[in-house]
Amino acid sequence: MIVHLVDGTYELYRQHYGQAVRSSEPSPNAATIGVLNSTFQLLADGATYIGVATDHVIESFRNDLWAGYKTSDGMEVEILSQIPILEEALRSMGVAVWPMVEFEADDALGSAAAVADRDKRVEQVQIFSPDKDLGQCVRGRRVVQIDRRKMAKDGTGLIDEDAVREKFGVGPASIADWLGLVGDTADGFPGLSGWGAKSASAVLARYERIENVPDSVSEWDVPGLRGAAKLAESLSSQRELALLFRKVATIVTTVPVGDVDDWHWTGPRDDFREFCADLGAPRLADRVASLASSRGR
Repeated sequence: MIVHLVDGTYELYRQHYGQAVRSSEPSPNAATIGVLNSTFQLLADGATYIGVATDHVIESFRNDLWAGYKTSDGMEVEILSQIPILEEALRSMGVAVWPMVEFEADDALGSAAAVADRDKRVEQVQIFSPDKDLGQCVRGRRVVQIDRRKMAKDGTGLIDEDAVREKFGVGPASIADWLGLVGDTADGFPGLSGWGAKSASAVLARYERIENVPDSVSEWDVPGLRGAAKLAESLSSQRELALLFRKVATIVTTVPVGDVDDWHWTGPRDDFREFCADLGAPRLADRVASLASSRGR
């Protein structure tokens, strides 16, 4: 079996901006309808075990670790208001939903990926998100990411371990360390002064983890690295900060998400037709019912 894990918050953004391009006046719940349709498409294409993670609230335990971490301030009201609607709509559709409060959607996805990876019945785990943080969860071609935009555009959206290494210059085990050095402006933490993507890749390709990098540049074994002395000084004086940023960037894989059998889609609830009517998407209910019927549900 293949397990499909979807970043619902990302999908809501993707659908929101897609609707904005397609329509000058999209309906209030257009993004929710878009996510329901894209989730139905996964089911129609054969998905049977599927879970969707959402950021029920944007803030998480990481805001206590770093004051500048991302918050809901400045987020589009249209997106924030649809998060609870999307969660209930997906439940009504019969899909497993993990609404995160203390943790983030990425943590639920990473936890579900770890659960599925341990299940010998599972052939592959597909995480539907291009988020670079989730690269740390990739394992060979067994646990992969799917970038739906690239997949739709040219079919190159599958991100396996080789693709992670090609993009970042390090393997999945070093992604959190890489982010700890480089930072992530989207998440609100800056990384260390002087460190960039190339320097972090070169150093971590040799040492893999931040704590393995020597303080003194004279002990570094990274030939051809420009500005090595300044980089070493920056890391030596800010190592604890780098380790903090790594902790901020590390996906939690112990969030309770149930087991693979809990994510088996067995058709919609009885109230799904009414839910679709209220959203203004009655034909979706017909298509979902037809699919469930074809599977004997």
